[in-house]
Amino acid sequence: MNTLISTRYTATMVDGALLLLRIGIAVLMIPHGLQKLNGFDKMQNEFVSFMGLGPKLSLVLAMSAELGCSILLLVGLFTRFATIPLIITMLTALFMAHQGALFGDGEKNGLFITMFLVLLILGPGEYSLDARLGKRRF
Repeated sequence: MNTLISTRYTATMVDGALLLLRIGIAVLMIPHGLQKLNGFDKMQNEFVSFMGLGPKLSLVLAMSAELGCSILLLVGLFTRFATIPLIITMLTALFMAHQGALFGDGEKNGLFITMFLVLLILGPGEYSLDARLGKRRF
């Protein structure tokens, strides 16, 4: 019981929490990318055009970020780099598809952005391929 109300933490606890965050957010994001992949033919002409790139290229970029970068997060490889396209994708969805309604339709996007920012700042933790490959922690 004392552990639940303690303000102490260890590096192992932080690394475990980062692992849980990485796996959780990747598992939640991958279905969004798969949905875009499976519905590509229907979505390619009506998808939001990011920075004038056109709906088809914007869809490919969003799908690549949601699938590819999420897989990188899942295993903890190039974690900080992988969060950047995901943050951009979620910001685009929040402001272009949901008109910036952070406390409405875009709330899920806001939560994803927050979690991706945490991983961008803290990195993947010790339980990751980045750590196994010898990348510095900070």
